[in-house]
Amino acid sequence: MLCAGKKSYFAAAVCIMTVTSMLAVSYLRLQRLSHQPKVIREGRRCRGKTAISTITALKGNKTFIISPYFDNRESKVTRVIGIVHHEDVKQLYCWFCCQPNGKMYVSKAKIDVHSDRFGFPYGAADIICLEPKNCDPTHVSIHQSPYGNTDQLPRFEIKNRKAESFSVDFTVCISAMFGNYNNVLQFIQSMEMYKILGVQKVVIYKNNCSHLMEKVLKFYIEEGTVEVVPWPINSHLRVSSKWRFMQDGTHIGYYGQITALNDCIYRNMERSKFVVLNDADEIILPLKHPNWKTMMNSLQEQNPGTGVFLFENHIFPETVSSHMFNISSWNTVPGVNILQHVYREPDRKDVINPRKMIVDPRKVIQTSVHSVLRAYGKSVNVPMDVALIYHCRKALQGDLPRESLIRDTTLWRYNSSLIMNVNKVLSQTMLQTQN
Repeated sequence: MLCAGKKSYFAAAVCIMTVTSMLAVSYLRLQRLSHQPKVIREGRRCRGKTAISTITALKGNKTFIISPYFDNRESKVTRVIGIVHHEDVKQLYCWFCCQPNGKMYVSKAKIDVHSDRFGFPYGAADIICLEPKNCDPTHVSIHQSPYGNTDQLPRFEIKNRKAESFSVDFTVCISAMFGNYNNVLQFIQSMEMYKILGVQKVVIYKNNCSHLMEKVLKFYIEEGTVEVVPWPINSHLRVSSKWRFMQDGTHIGYYGQITALNDCIYRNMERSKFVVLNDADEIILPLKHPNWKTMMNSLQEQNPGTGVFLFENHIFPETVSSHMFNISSWNTVPGVNILQHVYREPDRKDVINPRKMIVDPRKVIQTSVHSVLRAYGKSVNVPMDVALIYHCRKALQGDLPRESLIRDTTLWRYNSSLIMNVNKVLSQTMLQTQN
């Protein structure tokens, strides 16, 4: 034996630690080798039907694939954004087909279920596979076995294969639009505020909305501002409109919001300098700068190496109104007129206000709703005197009298441009009866 003849306890302890370290290194080396791609077949062409749905269920596997993305920030891997059952899905494999030689490689996947599952049995997951060294696969199939016939497996295009120059500075990710969403006026106002502040693209993960809202989305899609990602998650899972599991038999919280946010980050990783993670009723309002570009330039200069900037959320109750900006032609449009809601709730004692984020997507690995779970670089809380989130919704402190609220008219700085732009959209979508 390696430790034979050692009499002192100290020497025995050192010996045990040495053996343990050797075993650990050997185990990690074997684990690494077990995840290396292996050739299992050679053929003339890649088979299987290319998936076109946003959410694809794997047969009998409690696994749902959203989209694969090439990720070479640490090593050459395909990172598949998906949804899995946190207990029942133990093993998955990536099947890569390399053209033009038609060699089929299989890699054992690392399944990384995100920690922010909030008690639901299904959660967002990264399914990560090492890629073959001698090819750059364009598609991948996911299977629960390293053996079988790939002809019947759906193939998924691996996105972000080619690095691109940024086409936009700011992309807003909104997830998910559900519940026959019909807050049309506030949605248009938010969209026009985003554009005033410097946004070029808004990505919306749409479950469902009203016919009137569809008309508005069509306008923004044709304008080139909005990209709609279909999000039929309730066709696959029992969804909850709440974020925490309530023992009610649902599978996943808030219509799979966290999965959609992660997909949106990777979807825009190579095309947007910044990604903004907030809801349609939230607007990050700068207090010291005219727009997001100058604000972010300043924040980055003050916080080098930071990839995540968190902004404090403040509630402006939709039940407390100002008489200003009661625009009669807007009254026939369903939804809230944010210009009339400039009273915000005070901070609650011993309650931390949640935050939403502007991130450098290339520095994010995994995100939750109010913070990132894993990232390269630092996260910084942006002071409230620099910017705050204007969040117009139902009150959280509904019993407070008006005099206990804080009058905050920051939004009115933009009223002229906002009114003009909203009127233009309402006129072009035929929603406005008069000016």
